[in-house]
Amino acid sequence: QVQLVESGGGSVQAGGSLRLSCAASTYTDSTYTMGWFRQAPGKEREGVASIDTDGTTHYASSVQGRFTISKDNAKNTLYLQRNNLRPEDTAMYYCAAARWVAYLYKLASYAYNYWGQGTQVTVSS
Repeated sequence: QVQLVESGGGSVQAGGSLRLSCAASTYTDSTYTMGWFRQAPGKEREGVASIDTDGTTHYASSVQGRFTISKDNAKNTLYLQRNNLRPEDTAMYYCAAARWVAYLYKLASYAYNYWGQGTQVTVSS
Protein backbone atom coordinates (compact mmCIF):
# COMPACT_ATOMS: atom_id res chain seq x y z
CA GLN A 1 0.00 0.00 0.00
CA VAL A 2 1.31 3.41 -1.00
CA GLN A 3 0.01 6.64 0.46
CA LEU A 4 0.56 9.82 -1.54
CA VAL A 5 0.24 13.40 -0.33
CA GLU A 6 0.40 16.32 -2.77
CA SER A 7 1.35 19.88 -1.91
CA GLY A 8 2.35 23.09 -3.66
CA GLY A 9 -0.89 24.11 -5.29
CA GLY A 10 -2.23 27.63 -5.24
CA SER A 11 -3.06 30.62 -7.39
CA VAL A 12 -0.72 32.12 -9.95
CA GLN A 13 -0.84 34.57 -12.81
CA ALA A 14 -0.58 33.35 -16.38
CA GLY A 15 3.04 32.98 -17.36
CA GLY A 16 4.06 32.15 -13.82
CA SER A 17 5.54 28.98 -12.35
CA LEU A 18 4.67 26.54 -9.60
CA ARG A 19 6.20 23.32 -8.39
CA LEU A 20 4.01 20.56 -7.07
CA SER A 21 5.31 17.91 -4.69
CA CYS A 22 4.04 14.45 -3.87
CA ALA A 23 5.38 12.66 -0.82
CA ALA A 24 5.12 8.87 -0.86
CA SER A 25 4.80 6.79 2.28
CA THR A 26 7.10 4.10 1.00
CA TYR A 27 10.12 3.63 -1.21
CA THR A 28 8.96 3.92 -4.79
CA ASP A 29 12.14 4.31 -6.81
CA SER A 30 12.69 0.81 -8.15
CA THR A 31 9.13 -0.44 -7.87
CA TYR A 32 6.57 2.09 -9.01
CA THR A 33 5.78 4.13 -12.06
CA MET A 34 4.68 7.56 -10.88
CA GLY A 35 2.43 10.03 -12.63
CA TRP A 36 0.74 13.40 -12.43
CA PHE A 37 -2.85 13.85 -13.53
CA ARG A 38 -5.26 16.75 -13.52
CA GLN A 39 -8.98 17.25 -13.62
CA ALA A 40 -10.73 20.49 -14.45
CA PRO A 41 -14.39 21.06 -13.50
CA GLY A 42 -16.69 19.23 -15.88
CA LYS A 43 -13.83 17.42 -17.60
CA GLU A 44 -12.35 13.96 -17.37
CA ARG A 45 -9.14 13.32 -15.53
CA GLU A 46 -6.19 13.54 -17.91
CA GLY A 47 -2.61 12.39 -17.70
CA VAL A 48 0.00 15.13 -17.56
CA ALA A 49 3.32 13.37 -17.06
CA SER A 50 4.78 10.10 -15.85
CA ILE A 51 8.18 8.80 -14.82
CA ASP A 52 9.34 5.21 -14.85
CA THR A 53 11.65 3.48 -12.40
CA ASP A 54 14.54 4.04 -14.81
CA GLY A 55 13.77 7.75 -15.07
CA THR A 56 12.11 7.64 -18.49
CA THR A 57 9.51 10.39 -18.73
CA HIS A 58 6.34 10.84 -20.76
CA TYR A 59 4.36 14.04 -21.25
CA ALA A 60 1.01 15.06 -22.63
CA SER A 61 1.43 17.17 -25.74
CA SER A 62 -0.36 20.07 -24.05
CA VAL A 63 2.39 20.42 -21.45
CA GLN A 64 5.44 19.25 -23.38
CA GLY A 65 8.22 21.79 -22.97
CA ARG A 66 6.49 23.61 -20.09
CA PHE A 67 6.22 20.93 -17.40
CA THR A 68 8.97 18.73 -15.99
CA ILE A 69 8.43 15.64 -13.87
CA SER A 70 11.19 14.48 -11.57
CA LYS A 71 11.72 12.56 -8.38
CA ASP A 72 14.02 12.66 -5.38
CA ASN A 73 14.56 9.05 -4.43
CA ALA A 74 16.18 9.88 -1.12
CA LYS A 75 13.06 11.77 -0.06
CA ASN A 76 10.50 9.48 -1.74
CA THR A 77 9.11 12.60 -3.35
CA LEU A 78 7.77 13.25 -6.82
CA TYR A 79 7.77 16.73 -8.35
CA LEU A 80 6.08 18.54 -11.19
CA GLN A 81 7.72 21.81 -12.18
CA ARG A 82 5.30 23.87 -14.21
CA ASN A 83 6.43 26.93 -16.13
CA ASN A 84 4.66 29.37 -18.40
CA LEU A 85 1.33 28.47 -16.85
CA ARG A 86 -1.87 29.14 -18.77
CA PRO A 87 -5.46 29.58 -17.59
CA GLU A 88 -6.28 26.22 -19.16
CA ASP A 89 -3.85 24.60 -16.70
CA THR A 90 -6.33 25.37 -13.93
CA ALA A 91 -7.35 22.06 -12.37
CA MET A 92 -7.04 19.75 -9.41
CA TYR A 93 -3.71 18.00 -9.73
CA TYR A 94 -3.21 14.45 -8.50
CA CYS A 95 -0.18 12.24 -8.20
CA ALA A 96 -0.52 8.52 -8.71
CA ALA A 97 1.52 5.33 -8.54
CA ALA A 98 1.40 1.85 -10.00
CA ARG A 99 3.76 -1.11 -9.79
CA TRP A 100 3.93 -1.39 -13.57
CA VAL A 101 2.34 0.48 -16.44
CA ALA A 102 2.52 -0.61 -20.06
CA TYR A 103 4.05 1.87 -22.48
CA LEU A 104 0.77 2.78 -24.16
CA TYR A 105 -0.91 3.53 -20.86
CA LYS A 106 1.64 5.77 -19.09
CA LEU A 107 -0.84 8.67 -19.05
CA ALA A 108 -4.00 6.60 -18.57
CA SER A 109 -5.58 7.13 -15.17
CA TYR A 110 -7.06 3.61 -15.08
CA ALA A 111 -3.55 2.14 -15.15
CA TYR A 112 -2.75 3.59 -11.71
CA ASN A 113 -4.10 2.23 -8.46
CA TYR A 114 -2.68 4.55 -5.79
CA TRP A 115 -3.80 8.18 -5.67
CA GLY A 116 -3.25 11.26 -3.60
CA GLN A 117 -6.04 13.57 -2.48
CA GLY A 118 -5.15 16.29 -4.97
CA THR A 119 -4.01 19.89 -4.82
CA GLN A 120 -5.80 22.78 -6.53
CA VAL A 121 -4.03 25.01 -9.03
CA THR A 122 -5.68 28.15 -10.34
CA VAL A 123 -4.11 30.21 -13.14
CA SER A 124 -5.58 33.62 -13.78
CA SER A 125 -5.20 35.61 -16.97
